[in-house]
Amino acid sequence: MNAPWNPGSGSDRDAFAAFVCDEATIDVVRNTASELGMPHEKCHKGGLRNAVQTLSVSASPSILLVDLSECGDPLSDINALAEVCEPGTVVLAVGQVNDVRLYRDLIASGIQDYLIKPLTEESLRDALIQAQTTFSAPRTSGESNAARDHVMTAVVGTRGGVGASTIATSLAWMFSTEHKLPTALLDLDVHFGTGALTMDLEPGRGLTDAIDNPSRIDGLFIERAMVRANDHLSVLSAEAPIHTPLMTDGSAFVQLEDEFRQAFDMTVVDLPRNMLINFPHILNGADVFVLATELTLASARDAIRILSWVSSHAEHMRPIIVANRVAQGAGEISRADFEASIERKIDYVIPADVKAAVHAAKLGQVFVEANRSSKATAVLRDLGKSIAAQGNDVPAAKAEAKGSLMEKFNLGSMLGSKQKA
Repeated sequence: MNAPWNPGSGSDRDAFAAFVCDEATIDVVRNTASELGMPHEKCHKGGLRNAVQTLSVSASPSILLVDLSECGDPLSDINALAEVCEPGTVVLAVGQVNDVRLYRDLIASGIQDYLIKPLTEESLRDALIQAQTTFSAPRTSGESNAARDHVMTAVVGTRGGVGASTIATSLAWMFSTEHKLPTALLDLDVHFGTGALTMDLEPGRGLTDAIDNPSRIDGLFIERAMVRANDHLSVLSAEAPIHTPLMTDGSAFVQLEDEFRQAFDMTVVDLPRNMLINFPHILNGADVFVLATELTLASARDAIRILSWVSSHAEHMRPIIVANRVAQGAGEISRADFEASIERKIDYVIPADVKAAVHAAKLGQVFVEANRSSKATAVLRDLGKSIAAQGNDVPAAKAEAKGSLMEKFNLGSMLGSKQKA
């Protein structure tokens, strides 16, 4: 038998506990736990519901194994478990349903691993060793990014259809893949948002739940609600029913941004322009303001109005003007006339490329991912580099970010959480 595994001195938490439904699984768990030096006497009869009841009145272990065999709705029950788990708990699940979608959903909800019955000592041993490694691993993401400041970028279109969402999703994808930065994409078009759709993802109910229950928003909620697009990118979007109006004072959006500031290096907010009117405080925490526009008379008029609004209500932000879908030849307004109208230069001009846009839509990928060598992608890449570089320049006078709310399950390893201030 190995020496007892000690997850850390000075902790009142048990190193390991299990809640399983059948005797055969209990035997496997006890034998494997003993072999690894874990407290095998902490293996209890009863599955996930027993775990919820027990942990609601006692401390959570460092590593928790739960049996989902008796769960009618495993995802819902896992959420109930998350409500009673203490921060940092690494959770393993076992069950009888061998389904790829269930596996992915459970992993996305914060579970470290999902094992299929009948459980073998070999598979369980590998999972527990990995859990030990995860729990004991130093939190290096905050140290490696200590010199970085969180950068929140708000992307707004002068009008619908100018490509603001294309720019927002492309920036988020580039930050996460090309710059390897933990990134959040927040799509605030609650009824018609395309952030998740662009990446061929199901948006889930996370955003609507946040709006309905702002008091529930914390690190654990973020982990459960967001959909992972890749190793460094998580998306929070919605497809709320059209007959359901947006009933909120906007506090949920501010709380979400606060949580993102703690868990990610980069946040991209796809912000419908009407949000500027209804919830102006959304931009209080933003660092960069990207205004997407076309070279049209209507866009020129609205660009003037939006830039004037930003200078009055959010003067701390750095505005960037991006002319999108600019075709060769004469357009409705020339670039020079447009710049004269808004009294400032256009920072980036993205050429029109209809074929590339169609290609990305067919593949279910963001524009820059599907068209890596296009001229439009080259411009977007320059824009992304400019914004990402801002995170390396931490203003001395900028107030320290407030401490993160407690992480639950393994949020740090999933979302690349940053070091607390």
